[in-house]
Amino acid sequence: MADTPFRPNGGRHHVVVIGAGFGGLNAVEKLKGADVDITLIDRQNHHLFQPMLYQVTTGIVSAGEVAPSTRQILRGQDNANFVNAEVTDINLEAKTVTAVSDDFTRTYGFDSLIVAAGAGQSYFGNDHFAEFAPGMKTLDDALELRSRIIGAFEKAELTDDPAERERLLSFIIVGAGPTGVELTGQIAELANRTLRDGFSNYGASSAKIYLLDGAPQVLPPFGKRLGRKAQRTLEKLGVDVRLNAMVTDVTADAVTYKHMKTEEEVTLEGATKIWSAGVSASPLGKMVADQAGVEVDRAGRVSVNPDLTVGEYSNVYVLGDMINLDRLPGVAQVALQTGAHAAKLIAAKVDEDSEQDGAEAFDYFDKGSMAIISRGNAVVKIGKTEFSGFPAWLAWLGLHVTYLVGFRNRALTLINWGVNAFSRNRGNMEITKQQRDARLALED
Repeated sequence: MADTPFRPNGGRHHVVVIGAGFGGLNAVEKLKGADVDITLIDRQNHHLFQPMLYQVTTGIVSAGEVAPSTRQILRGQDNANFVNAEVTDINLEAKTVTAVSDDFTRTYGFDSLIVAAGAGQSYFGNDHFAEFAPGMKTLDDALELRSRIIGAFEKAELTDDPAERERLLSFIIVGAGPTGVELTGQIAELANRTLRDGFSNYGASSAKIYLLDGAPQVLPPFGKRLGRKAQRTLEKLGVDVRLNAMVTDVTADAVTYKHMKTEEEVTLEGATKIWSAGVSASPLGKMVADQAGVEVDRAGRVSVNPDLTVGEYSNVYVLGDMINLDRLPGVAQVALQTGAHAAKLIAAKVDEDSEQDGAEAFDYFDKGSMAIISRGNAVVKIGKTEFSGFPAWLAWLGLHVTYLVGFRNRALTLINWGVNAFSRNRGNMEITKQQRDARLALED
């Protein structure tokens, strides 16, 4: 490793951005016209449109439509360079970031740092649950789950044992937030519509689908009215919704939960378990917080200043899912808006003629929340306005296709949505043993 940290030639203000998610990528794009050089570092080579990841899991869209190449996205931005590597160290005093890719290691010097490394799945201290109940935060997760879900239907065709078939066709989703609800609805549509008469030895609609949550309602952030609507819609699809259900154990064959009111313990047998019950910020957040002398909350989110800087470090910004500020939710809009805010402040600091306050407080504009439940059914909450059903479904489709990156991805997604709306066929149902088993093999 070189003794002198790497910096781009030319001597301009160097901005290092960690994470090519919504916050990091938006910050880079907003700095396109600024007098800075940018190094964007991410361990994945793609920008993941996470709100549509469940559609990869259930075969509606392909991986490429929600995960375009970061390098191609930035191809027209001359002041930005992308590095496909994993950040292993941040030194705020020395103003350096170290990134590693296999045997390659390089340390980058920075003038401004943006940490937007996002969040992973949280098992609330029970990380061993992950072996049997994967989360859905990455492209690898989505492809693994697709192979597990569709593979369960395929295996059920091969057995003559009714008990084993019932186990294979039992799907247990933990977490009734937007991700859990959207995924549950699509698994129900797979069973009741896409795969309904596709097997010779059984009917796919005999699948049992359970949705568990420790909260007393579905979709808690949406309020009781929309939560009840979402629950009723899921139940009409055949989903067994169990609330006040705190999961206490996950094994290869079952999930055990305790009812929060009655204290009764219940065990559900099922081959496919999926975890969508919580998130935990990237450990890079704690690394930054420890050096800056600030706290992190139980989810690993960093306490930041009103302008998104950390402690006394006016050149270090933390964004999106990683921040603990004004109880902001961990949603894409927070990431996008914090990315734009950090970029605005950095641009002002390097522009001597700028009248922008370089320490302006971040002001979040809540554009509302949306969740699809099934084909033609969604819920939308924008301030005090709430609506559901077909109009909400159209609103969800319109908003999400707008935020997809690239004309090609938007066009292909619209085609896939159209096919799914008017036909039972889905174009991305392929599965492989490698997708299903690779994560556990790598861990071993």
